[in-house]
Order: sequence, then structure tokens, then C-alpha cells
Amino acid sequence: MRRLNRVARLAAQISLLVALMSASGYLLTRVYLGDDEQVWNQGNVNELVQGGGPVTIEHVEWKLDSVQPYTRLVDDEGEAIPLGAPAGSMVMVAKMTATPREGVYLKDGGFSCTANLRDDRGNVWAPLSASDWELPTSCFGSEEVKFELNEPGQVAFVYVVPAAAVSHVVGVTMETREDFRRVLITP
Repeated sequence: MRRLNRVARLAAQISLLVALMSASGYLLTRVYLGDDEQVWNQGNVNELVQGGGPVTIEHVEWKLDSVQPYTRLVDDEGEAIPLGAPAGSMVMVAKMTATPREGVYLKDGGFSCTANLRDDRGNVWAPLSASDWELPTSCFGSEEVKFELNEPGQVAFVYVVPAAAVSHVVGVTMETREDFRRVLITP
């Protein structure tokens, strides 16, 4: 009879331990998994678009046309465009097509946009401004850059990355805090 009591007590203790561990695991992850803002603030990607897109973010449809490495960028006259790139770095250019849709605010034929370059090791690079290049590097309206509703236009995002990171680049991220969306667009 004693042996049967021990087995029953041990089974009850084990099931209580399993129940407590399950409840604590749920309570610990519930806050994290249910909070989109926290996930977004940590820099995590929450959507993946393969094959270059398209994807619509804040009333602008984006399509990734190409991501190409360069040793340097030159203007129309063959002069190097100064980017402040350190020795041993490469220039990456992401060419994208942007189509503003109904709902986007076009001020002077442009709008605010940015796309970060990401690699498979968690590194993120912000774009640089490269004036005098063949494509505009900003979506802001100017004499050369005019976006119109429902009309596609090209824009290039320029990044300086270490040469060792070029083979690890996976795509660009577009994001909006409105819906806490961060979309990785891969070529």
C-alpha cells in the first residue's frame, strides 16, 4: 500500500511541475508574442516578399528591381561621387520602382521614403545620398524627380558596406510604424 501511495504522490508532483512550467512559459511569451510594437522596435522583420515584390507600404507600391555591388559610383562626366567610403568597403545600389497610390501625400511631386539594406547576419545599413548619379537617390520632389499618382518611377538607394558583407546581403527592408510592418524584399 505504501508503494502505491508513493507512486501516486510522485505522479501528482510531476503533473503539478509540468503544469507550472507550462503556465510560466505561456505567461512569459504571451506579452512578447502579442505586442507588435515591441517586435517592431527590436528591428525584427515581420513580412517577407520574394522575387522583388511588389508590396504596398503607406500607399506606395514598391518593387525591387536589382541590388548591385560597385567599387565606386561615377557621375555623367566619369567623376567619382564622394560617399565617404572607408578602404575595404563596397557600394551597394538597390534600384527600386515606386508607384504612389491614392492616399499618399505628394508634396512638390515627391514623398518621404527610405529602405534599409539587410544581410543574413543581422546587419542593417541606412541609405546615403548620392547626388549627380543616373537615378534619383531620394523620393522628395525636385526638378529632376517628379512622382505622379499611379505612375511608376525609379529611385536608387545607395549603401556603403564592408566588402565581406556583400555576399551576405539578402535584400532591403521597407517599414511603416503605422501598422508596425517591416517588410524584407528579396531580389
